[in-house]
Amino acid sequence: MGTFPRVGMLNRTCMPSGRPATDAVTSARMSRQRRSGTAPETALRKELHRRGYRYFVDRAPLVGLRRRADLVFPRRKVAVYVDGCFWHSCPQHATRPKNNAQWWADKLAANVVRDRDTDARLTAAGWLVVRVWEHESAVDAAERVRAALADR
Repeated sequence: MGTFPRVGMLNRTCMPSGRPATDAVTSARMSRQRRSGTAPETALRKELHRRGYRYFVDRAPLVGLRRRADLVFPRRKVAVYVDGCFWHSCPQHATRPKNNAQWWADKLAANVVRDRDTDARLTAAGWLVVRVWEHESAVDAAERVRAALADR
C-alpha cells in the first residue's frame, strides 16, 4: 500500500504521527459500512422501479472515471448519487468525531472536494448529476430524479 494513504482506505490509513486513524472498535464498525446497496439507495431504487424507470446500479458514468454513481441512466446522461450524511458532510445532519478530530475533518473535507470534482467532470462531459441525501424520503428523491430525466 505504500506510505501514502489512498482516499477510501479509511480503516488502514494512519495519521501523520503513525497512529491508526481510529481505534479498533471504531475501525471494525466503519469497515461494516456498505459502499453500495444501502437502505436509502435501495428505497430509491425500489421507488424508481415502481414508477417504471430502469437504470444501471453502482456504475461509473464515464469510461476512465473511477468514481461510481449509485444509479446511472446512460441514454439520458443522468447520474444519481445517494450521499450519506456523515461521509459527505450533510449541512443538516453531519457529525464530527472527537477522536482524531483533525484527521476526520481532513478526510470528510476531502470527500466533499471529491464530490464537487465529480460533479464538475460529469457536467463538463454533458451529464446531469442528481445528489440525494440519505435522510430524504425515497418518494421525494424519486420525484427529483424524474424531473431530471424529464429535462433530458
